[in-house]
Amino acid sequence: MAEYDGRQFVGIDLHRRRSVIVRMTPDGERIGSVVRIASDPVEFAAQVDSWGEAPEVVLEATYGWYWAADVLADAGATVHLAHPLGVKGFAYRRVKNDERDAADLADLLRMGRLPQAWIAPPQVRALREPVRHRAKLVALRAGLKAQVHAVLARQGVTLAPSDMFGAAGHRQLDELRLDPPFQARVLSLLRLIDAYTFEIDLVGRRISAELTDHAGFRAIQALPGVGPVLGAVFVAEIGDVTRFDRPQQLCSWAGMTPRHRESDTKVHRGRITKQGNSLVRWAAVEAVQRVHHGPLAATKTRLAARRGNNIAKVAAARELLTLVFYGLRDGHIRCLTHHRAA
Repeated sequence: MAEYDGRQFVGIDLHRRRSVIVRMTPDGERIGSVVRIASDPVEFAAQVDSWGEAPEVVLEATYGWYWAADVLADAGATVHLAHPLGVKGFAYRRVKNDERDAADLADLLRMGRLPQAWIAPPQVRALREPVRHRAKLVALRAGLKAQVHAVLARQGVTLAPSDMFGAAGHRQLDELRLDPPFQARVLSLLRLIDAYTFEIDLVGRRISAELTDHAGFRAIQALPGVGPVLGAVFVAEIGDVTRFDRPQQLCSWAGMTPRHRESDTKVHRGRITKQGNSLVRWAAVEAVQRVHHGPLAATKTRLAARRGNNIAKVAAARELLTLVFYGLRDGHIRCLTHHRAA
């Protein structure tokens, strides 16, 4: 057995109220006993002092990991974040408890087999928060609008095919005379929709103001279908694009590459994995649905004839995400610059 050099590998099973800590040597020997502490920043910082110099610490990207990663890093630990999909095998053990989870995390780290997630720096997390908040507000507002449609359907009301929640639609709704309980519910829903719209606009303006001087944000808005909202999603969710060597890696991270199953002489490539950032994937597909001219539209048209509309849209979205990669990396998109110059 190699001589113990003092390095410690620490696995933390982080929970909302209580966390479990297991320490190991590089050879996998346990150090001390299992520690169970409250999930509190002060207690976490105090624990780091007993882990030696520059310990290697791993925790899973689970509920509320931001504060724990920051506290550990500030206390001198090298923090690693385990990707949740990479440690799904923990659930298939015969015995699953917090101690085993923490020990397995430490084991994977010391053996160099830990599937790691990117630890976004505080400034990226600060930008992601309003972007995700806005996306959540839009989803909640969409649910309220669906309720209005459902109430009208129960009353047998069909309005003209226009934006029901725009100025013309509001006039139609104001002129309706529904039964009192249904009328009251529609009015309540419309007030809530207006409140959500106010918050959505407010958050959107704050995001745009924060990204005014971001070169990549300005560059990717030159892409067809990408405006300030989708551009902010790409900037915030992707973060430091240089962590990807190639645009193909970005597409894979977003879950937009086909599944690959290979065994012996058999190779099967299926649908896209969808194992990645769902907001980036949504933004890319949303953008290409607005494109009706140019190379991306040509890709959609060509593939739709052979493979169907859904596959065509995903392929075009993958091309768009490739251009987003170069726009965020370089601050401009060369093919668009050449096209304008020509």
